[in-house]
Amino acid sequence: MKAKIVAALFALAVLPAAAQNTATPRVDARQANQNARIQQGVATGELTSKEAAKLDAGQAKVERKEAKAKADGVVTNKERAKLAKAQNKQSKKINKQKHDKQKQTPAT
Repeated sequence: MKAKIVAALFALAVLPAAAQNTATPRVDARQANQNARIQQGVATGELTSKEAAKLDAGQAKVERKEAKAKADGVVTNKERAKLAKAQNKQSKKINKQKHDKQKQTPAT
């Protein structure tokens, strides 16, 4: 009887940990933030439609990398680091494009 209880408790402790191995809440939150930055840039005219399209394509590339990392059921620390690096690169691109001299008439 004690063995069954111990096994049940162990299963309850392991299941949430296994589920967290594929969870990437930081990546998801950052993707949402960066998408909002792009949309804000379009709305204010800081980004041209061509720049926004390129940035959106970059965001989609990061999302594909995230899906690939999750495909085997575990997102390793190495994969998380690669995702963070890709997001850092995208963030810099967004900043660069939002602060260049090109302007577009803001969307109304």
